[in-house]
Amino acid sequence: MLFDDTYKTIAEASEGIFRDRGSKFIGYAYPISSEDEVKNILISLRSEHAKARHFCWALRLSPDRSIFRIQDDGEPSGTAGRPILNTMLSADITNVVIVVVRYFGGTLLGVPGLINAYKTAAAEAILAANIIEKTVNDFYEVQFDYLVMNDVMKLIKEEKLNVLSQDFDNTCSMKIEIRKASLNAILGKIEKIEGVKLKYLYTA
Repeated sequence: MLFDDTYKTIAEASEGIFRDRGSKFIGYAYPISSEDEVKNILISLRSEHAKARHFCWALRLSPDRSIFRIQDDGEPSGTAGRPILNTMLSADITNVVIVVVRYFGGTLLGVPGLINAYKTAAAEAILAANIIEKTVNDFYEVQFDYLVMNDVMKLIKEEKLNVLSQDFDNTCSMKIEIRKASLNAILGKIEKIEGVKLKYLYTA
């Protein structure tokens, strides 16, 4: 099977809301690139919604959609984080965290009610989002001598590679991103240029 080198994510933060028997569930979807970002998102939501009872969330990360986390934040196990995650699976999006903020309305909703509420609030946030498709890219550092600068630049131009940073000091180095699907062909061409060193950085 060919490696699927595209994935769907959201372009910017979005929100949706669901109400049931006095309880209010506000879904917030955010594009993220690492789990570390979740902490600050939660801090800012908790200060914005100081009276809310629960902040339940789920995240899905990495282009191959392999990383996920769920947090029920005091709701019965399986009634919040899992349904939120399931809406992301249904929409087939990744590199996203969805937090659903719950204001308790005084009436217990029961397990089916909670599952439905968290799922719907998350789905509303996804519905409001601008879903975009991104390619999976590998990031490399390329080091080379001045003498072959023209060859390197020509290749970058021909292959329309994105240069993220460049440093032309004693030796030259650049950070470039290469779409996964054309990786082997492009690396082959780069390696043909004399004295070029390639260092893999990460995939995103």
